[in-house]
Amino acid sequence: MVAMAPVLQRCQKNITYLNRFFPSKFVQTIKLIHTEALVDHLKRCSNFPVLQSLQALMIKSDNIGDCYIMTQFISACSSLNQIEYANSAFTQMKFPNVIVYNSLIRGIIDWGRPIQALNLYMEMLRNQIYPTSYTLSPLIKACCQAFDLQIGESIHSQAWKMGFKGHVFVLTALVDFYGKLGKLVEARKVFGEMPERDSFAWSTIVSVHARGGDMASARRLFHEMPQRNVTAWNTMIDGYARLGDVVAAELLFDQMSKKDLVSWTTMIACYTQNKEYKKALAAFDEMMKNGICPDKRALATVISCCAHLGALDLGKKIHFYIVREGISLDVYVGSALVDMYAKCGKLERSLVVFLNLREKNLYCWNSIIEGLATHGHGKSAIAMFDKMVGENVKPNGVTFISVLSGCTHSGLVEEGRKIFQNMINDFQICLEIKHYGCMVDLLCKAKLLEEALELIGSMKIEPNSVIWGALLSGSKLCQNLEIGEIAVSKLMELEPDNCGYYSLLLSMYAEAKRWKEVKEIRSVMRELGIEKRCPGSSWIELDNELHQFVAADKSHPASSEICFLLNELYGQLKPPYISI
Repeated sequence: MVAMAPVLQRCQKNITYLNRFFPSKFVQTIKLIHTEALVDHLKRCSNFPVLQSLQALMIKSDNIGDCYIMTQFISACSSLNQIEYANSAFTQMKFPNVIVYNSLIRGIIDWGRPIQALNLYMEMLRNQIYPTSYTLSPLIKACCQAFDLQIGESIHSQAWKMGFKGHVFVLTALVDFYGKLGKLVEARKVFGEMPERDSFAWSTIVSVHARGGDMASARRLFHEMPQRNVTAWNTMIDGYARLGDVVAAELLFDQMSKKDLVSWTTMIACYTQNKEYKKALAAFDEMMKNGICPDKRALATVISCCAHLGALDLGKKIHFYIVREGISLDVYVGSALVDMYAKCGKLERSLVVFLNLREKNLYCWNSIIEGLATHGHGKSAIAMFDKMVGENVKPNGVTFISVLSGCTHSGLVEEGRKIFQNMINDFQICLEIKHYGCMVDLLCKAKLLEEALELIGSMKIEPNSVIWGALLSGSKLCQNLEIGEIAVSKLMELEPDNCGYYSLLLSMYAEAKRWKEVKEIRSVMRELGIEKRCPGSSWIELDNELHQFVAADKSHPASSEICFLLNELYGQLKPPYISI
């Protein structure tokens, strides 16, 4: 129990706020304030100082024990993210009823404290206050947050004993709970036993199967729905997106008679996850034309598309839209902008956005470190990494990939060795293949092939083609045929039909004038039918339109004009260049 004295001492201090926010007559007649007026002020409360003043009014007017007013006070605290303040006020009540408990439990769960909510529920039972269906639904959600199957099953049992078998909200919460914990059989059983099902219950069971990757069952249930709501449509689209089935997702999306923000955002995310960036941007443009304003998730996703395509002008327009509409930069939109500007070659703008972010999470730090590293500012990337650690932000494996890449681009061998060791010793980061790849690349570019080969030999995981490919590139740089042959022999086992490695070895043999080996390699390539199957491509943004160019492809509408101009340029060059 929180002592009343400190609270009463704050009353006089908090009363000054009333003069700012309420008419003077209201202050003078504080003892006569009726419940409706106080509740009205609680509903309209918009900041913490007013909330403190209203609590003072509740104490002065002897309403602190009123269950109805306390429920409204807890709701106001929740909306201002002050749930601990609500919990403190709650402890001053002598006889809270189930509605007050429900309100506080729901607020604590929304705040992300499932264990605290479950403990409050136990206290409620000890005080012989029995739950309602509105108590159990959020508690089942708390079990889901805590990923605790045993407690969830216990609450399931209590719900049955207390006669909630027919309550659709409780049963729907149980379906969702079992589904999220991977218990599909139990989820289907609860759904099958439901005496009645609303559209939310149907959407939940469809979502359970879609999340589990069982799209066949999800599709069957979707078609069985008496009335398909937008949530169910969005769930199906998201399920196909997770499986990479863009065609099926598009088909469903086009069939929707009514599309909300979630529908458009889900489809944009579907395109982005499957690297259909141009389609994602087209969908975003169509969404805006339909008068649907994007939320922060949609903005972050489309900014990420701009980063992948190098669409700087469009990225700038979206940034301007964010500023114009007064949308605050959270960590997701902020990190997307930092990444976009860096990938589009505007490192200074990237830094400006990063430095102006009020809140920075790991994604923001990773984005700016990667940007600095990619632009060849290895020492700055290390300095930013040190600053991040100094601000008690714990790095992850992605962070170290960026820092090690920065060392590679800047030739910082000693720094790279130190960071690689710190990653293991100081931060206990589990080494992944990409970390080894960065380190091997760093050593090879520094012409330390023997050390790179030794590192590969000490790996606790099987080296992949990227590792051996980096060693082969280093061998080419150092003209070390002996190590190059070792790398190629491994690569031929891992990717026997990849022409790039054969071509690199051919080049090395040719430079060493070992024509016999050149002939043998070419003969092997012909016998295996090896050719380049994944031609290179590039993007360019011109007059707000994206153009893609693929090697050896002349499908672009302006292909003939481009070839004509290139021939003109080639004509001014010295041999051995020839026209195309």
